[in-house]
Amino acid sequence: MIDFFARHAFFVTTLAMLASHAAAIAADPAPMMATEAAETIRLWPGDAPGARGTADHDIPVIAWWPAVKSPTPSAALVICPGGGYGVLADHEGSDYAKWLNSQGISAFVLRYRLGSKGYRHPVMLGDVSRAIRLVRHDHERLGIDPKRVGVMGSSAGGHLALTSCIYGGPGDATAPDAIDRESARPDLGILCYPVVSMLPEQTHGGSRKNLLGDAPSDELSRELSGELAAHDNTPPLFVWHTWDDTAVKLEPILELGQRLKSLTRPFELHVYETGMHGLGLGVRPYDGMKQLHPWTVECRRWLGAQGF
Repeated sequence: MIDFFARHAFFVTTLAMLASHAAAIAADPAPMMATEAAETIRLWPGDAPGARGTADHDIPVIAWWPAVKSPTPSAALVICPGGGYGVLADHEGSDYAKWLNSQGISAFVLRYRLGSKGYRHPVMLGDVSRAIRLVRHDHERLGIDPKRVGVMGSSAGGHLALTSCIYGGPGDATAPDAIDRESARPDLGILCYPVVSMLPEQTHGGSRKNLLGDAPSDELSRELSGELAAHDNTPPLFVWHTWDDTAVKLEPILELGQRLKSLTRPFELHVYETGMHGLGLGVRPYDGMKQLHPWTVECRRWLGAQGF
């Protein structure tokens, strides 16, 4: 593992440390156009599978932030906000949606069910999978290209996004619900300071407890550790983190890169020197769109290269 860090961590860290914040920000002048979601869409018309009640937190939804009208369908990203599987951080949801809209991409901010409300895996994976399927199924009404639907997430939301990239399955052609006939595999993933591992010594403790409970099996912990579970059909990934971040460990992210490399799966990884956990779009926590972090410039370039 030390050899990998020496060979791979060095180049991403050095590249990001040399980047100029001023130059990056100047290169991203596009304004934030939308100010609120156009529509909130329930993932299931009735009770969601495994619902524990009928309160808002029991009803998974997506908030639709449409791209500016265009004669051709837009790409789309389903956004999983972070919050340790206990809360949902708005600046890692609606702020991202506004930024994506400024890039001509439609966004769908997912309100998935949480461990703090009594839910456990695989409920969260079921929610994001249903969201991806729904966007593909309703692509004509939503103005979406069903072959360009990705997923994005921060922190624990990054773990959920990564889990969907690993376990998002094909549709069931025999399903009575037409939405369930669509594929839940994202076409790409964007992971912002993600929780990657569920191994006790590698994970974020609160996220692990909220997702898996107090005493998950070793087998389940390994199945939900991306550095172990990524496979040769994992979609392209854009991943970024900071050396400063003490809340989410860097090592599993680098190990994820090593595994993807061994599987010859494409990915891009950036490790910036400074920045607290929870940066979102900003160069400081929660400053939103006032000063965009350089990762947005790199991600915009990468999305273009992916055809998004």
